[in-house]
Amino acid sequence: MMKNTKKVPAKQLEKFSSVFMQLGLVLSLSIVYAFLEHQTEQQLYVQNSLSKELTIRCFPSEPQNSHFQKEPKVIPTRKERPPQVFDLDDFKVGDDTVIETFFPETINEDPVILDINTVTYIDESKGPEPETVPFILIENAPVYMGCEGLSKEENKKCFGKKMTRFVVENFDSNLAQELGLHSGKHKMHSQFVIDKYGKVIDIKIRAPHPKLEKEVLRIIQKLPQFTPGKQRMKPVKVRYTLPISFQVE
Repeated sequence: MMKNTKKVPAKQLEKFSSVFMQLGLVLSLSIVYAFLEHQTEQQLYVQNSLSKELTIRCFPSEPQNSHFQKEPKVIPTRKERPPQVFDLDDFKVGDDTVIETFFPETINEDPVILDINTVTYIDESKGPEPETVPFILIENAPVYMGCEGLSKEENKKCFGKKMTRFVVENFDSNLAQELGLHSGKHKMHSQFVIDKYGKVIDIKIRAPHPKLEKEVLRIIQKLPQFTPGKQRMKPVKVRYTLPISFQVE
């Protein structure tokens, strides 16, 4: 006769535990690999009054939502002062005496006669030259390499387009993922001066992160030398403002 052998459930679980562990490791490695291969998207706006806005896009791995709760304003209560009571006995009545002053009807003074030949005229066209002129007010704007031979207005438009293209092509688009920036728009403000020799000086940058400031500084320092701007046919310093918006979605 054959004996009925019963399988113990505990021994079956021990037998397949190693299989379940291997499946779990494979699934975990697949998730990590998919996360690392995922690309983020960012948008880079170079705003310029003379050119259109350009955009570079990428998408983040996980959207992040930030909620801000505005604290209610506390309005200070004004303490009401009790009405001030005056005693009529404290007031003094002034003297109503009128003092009359007499002025002579005629003034014996000789009129002053100006000699036209002795008047000195000031030539306003020979006034002091301005130290720095804003880009939008300069008569002859600086010339970017490749914009030579254009009219004044066309030269300004060409300058703006060249500047926008240079920033977009040289900006490190991987900074959003490297810095872990939250979703939204991150604004950066930059300003510099093109001196009388066409060189970039006096660079000022403001950004939400030190590495973003360093990146904008690196780009501006790479700009080529310009043909200097002119005011009244003389080379002058020109101040140029370049706002940049870094969008992460």
